[in-house]
Amino acid sequence: MIRGYSDHAANERTFLAWVRTGIAVIAFGFVIEKFNLFVLTMANANSLDAGRRLQLERLSGPLGRYDGLALIVVGIALVAVAAMRFVRTGQLLDDQEIHSVGGVRAELLLSAALALIVAGFSTYLALG
Repeated sequence: MIRGYSDHAANERTFLAWVRTGIAVIAFGFVIEKFNLFVLTMANANSLDAGRRLQLERLSGPLGRYDGLALIVVGIALVAVAAMRFVRTGQLLDDQEIHSVGGVRAELLLSAALALIVAGFSTYLALG
């Protein structure tokens, strides 16, 4: 039996939760990118009048070009930080010494970046 099995299992569950969150963020980023491509295609369609075309071009404005990409990058960063933290925590669990809880700066930074991206996108959609 593995010494401290429940701690290792909790570490793995936490890692998998972060990976699942990262994959969901990446998938949402892809959806936004595909939606932006769809909106740009619709705006360039010949059958639209000038007012409707302008409205669609505004919807896919400067924020619409980079928000999906930003979510994809944040999702990849979440998965990378989760992997590093999983390995580090596993090593600390196997060590015989008592360790203090490390900082959570990376997780807080990524969570804040994700919150800012989602808030910016929501504001952009609400005002546009």
